[in-house]
Amino acid sequence: MESFTTDDGARIRVAVAGDGPPVVLMHEWAADHRLWEPVIHRLQSRFRLYAWDARAHGGHGPSGTAVATVGRMAEDFAQLMAHFRLDRPLIVAHSMGALTFWEYVGRYGADGVGKVCILDQSPCLVTGDDWHLGIYGDFPPARRDALTAHLKRDFPEAVLSLIGHGKNRRIRELYEANSKGIQKIRAHLGTLDPGPLIAVWESLVAADYRPVLPRVTVPGLLVYGTDSNYYGVETGEYVRDAMPDARLLVYEGADHAPHLAMPEHFAADFTAFANEAA
Repeated sequence: MESFTTDDGARIRVAVAGDGPPVVLMHEWAADHRLWEPVIHRLQSRFRLYAWDARAHGGHGPSGTAVATVGRMAEDFAQLMAHFRLDRPLIVAHSMGALTFWEYVGRYGADGVGKVCILDQSPCLVTGDDWHLGIYGDFPPARRDALTAHLKRDFPEAVLSLIGHGKNRRIRELYEANSKGIQKIRAHLGTLDPGPLIAVWESLVAADYRPVLPRVTVPGLLVYGTDSNYYGVETGEYVRDAMPDARLLVYEGADHAPHLAMPEHFAADFTAFANEAA
């Protein structure tokens, strides 16, 4: 495990593996680099992989003077590329990672990266009269505010309710049955420091990256699952149509993490995408 220090004094840990063209892996909210292990295992013979623990993530206490937000994480991402001297790396960004990437593009443009792979994410989480492609397809401000209040009262149960009240019936059934998997997630969430993660959450649900998508001018690969807990294939179609040079792959039966549901399939698709001439 390597690390670098940001300009506000935060220590950001980065797992580095493999050899080849550089690829940065950006994980989902309340997770860490370890979720990428099935992908790293399958790609490290072809690529040099950099999987970070985003600020306030990875089970370590917060450091640095800045509040953990998606904006601050975009700055961290820029400094990661500078620290490791990455020249137009490929980006694989899942969930919160995709929002962080879009925030980076909003600030710096896309010229600093080579290609990007977005995994099952909406550019705007909160729904309204003119937007129905956020969380669940039904996540208005009142529901956002109720969940944020729940996070502050009982972080583990609030996160589980976000997972368990989604679109995927199998996951709802596991949540309602309090399966061993759900119990394991609850125990893990109980070990985390909720304050910084809630600050990140509040910045994510306040963001709207729809205006940024046309600025993602590098080649894009979008991978969405038909059984996503949070979004639908139509969300992927929207992102594809809004980005100038993007294609959409749909994984039948995959949930919010299609790269983990079908890691062999994803590794083959990503490798083919990476090897294409820009």
